[in-house]
Amino acid sequence: MTTAILHQGAPGLSSAMSAAGTSSFYAAMRILPAPQREAMFHVYAFCRAVDDIADSGKPRAQRLAELARWREDIAGLFCRREVPERLQQLASVIRQYACEHEDFDAIIAGMLMDAERDICAPDWATLDLYCDRVASAVGRLSVRIFNLPQAQGRPLAHHLGRALQLTNILRDLDEDAAIGRLYLPREALSAAGILDVEPRAALAHPGLGQACAPVMARARQHFVQAQKIMAGCPHPAARSPRLMASVYSDVLRRMERRGFAAPRRRIRVGKTRLLLMALRHGVF
Repeated sequence: MTTAILHQGAPGLSSAMSAAGTSSFYAAMRILPAPQREAMFHVYAFCRAVDDIADSGKPRAQRLAELARWREDIAGLFCRREVPERLQQLASVIRQYACEHEDFDAIIAGMLMDAERDICAPDWATLDLYCDRVASAVGRLSVRIFNLPQAQGRPLAHHLGRALQLTNILRDLDEDAAIGRLYLPREALSAAGILDVEPRAALAHPGLGQACAPVMARARQHFVQAQKIMAGCPHPAARSPRLMASVYSDVLRRMERRGFAAPRRRIRVGKTRLLLMALRHGVF
């Protein structure tokens, strides 16, 4: 479990697990059987590595070069090249669960969207593409590890990934603005009368709640579709995504009650609340 699968200087599996240790992700992974849990943490470590590159303060050229190296290394895992020692565990996960190259590549493409320029008020289509790459692609890898049938797993990854990512965007407005990013769609901002899309200025506008409303509505729609799919899934295979959906839909509801007027108190899910959700949804 401590084998480093990332590039030198990036966190290895053990540190990735430590970083996830207090998160709802970690709780959802802990309820998996040990082989699936370990496989998920190897995928998580990959995602964490490329995300850290995209969000680092390094020069853009360096970030792009590091992501290009990851893209080349991942491609090598699917081309029967000799596998570097640091990637052998990830290669084993890919073989065992028939993970697809295009999903790893999509994740890197999503990180490139952040690294190439700071995303600021994308249109709806660009935002949806971003959500597919950084969230639903992770879901497509995950449902293979969960052993969900692809007829259910792929649409679940589509809807639940987008629901989780849109909720993240709403939850992390201030953190993203601090690094010059604003993921709210320009159409929603414009409809709310927010014409200055500089992140801090947009978040200070009195129409911010109105701009967030259609993002919340779209997230709710994706949660509804995900719940419908999970209702027909084998219970053991869907335990982890059910818990993730429960946690994030709760966060979405609490943000709606709180509103988006400054100062915005960050919505957190404590350990007790997380345990109660797990018990309520029968994941243990």
